[in-house]
Amino acid sequence: MSDFSSIRSQAAIQGAYGDAKNLKSPAQVSNGEAKTESFGDMLRQAAETSMNNVRQGDEVATQGLVGKAGIQQVVEATMTMESTVRVSVAVRDKLVEAYQDVMRMPI
Repeated sequence: MSDFSSIRSQAAIQGAYGDAKNLKSPAQVSNGEAKTESFGDMLRQAAETSMNNVRQGDEVATQGLVGKAGIQQVVEATMTMESTVRVSVAVRDKLVEAYQDVMRMPI
């Protein structure tokens, strides 16, 4: 079982590292002005990243079925897909809960 947890943590580390490479702070300057991102843009970018992670994982799994990808690559891609789906579902649940809270607010 320790091998499985090390693969899982390795996939999580690689996924987090890949996400961290693309992070930008609001303090980064573009043409002399601070560049800020709206909440909607942040959600759109997160959704696109999630979709790309799932598509890449599916592609690696398909390659594994035909023998073009190794077992470790398939497991790592599957673990990345699983964590992406779990995070996406958790975010969706929080958004639905927030919407319901707003709808319950008295006017």
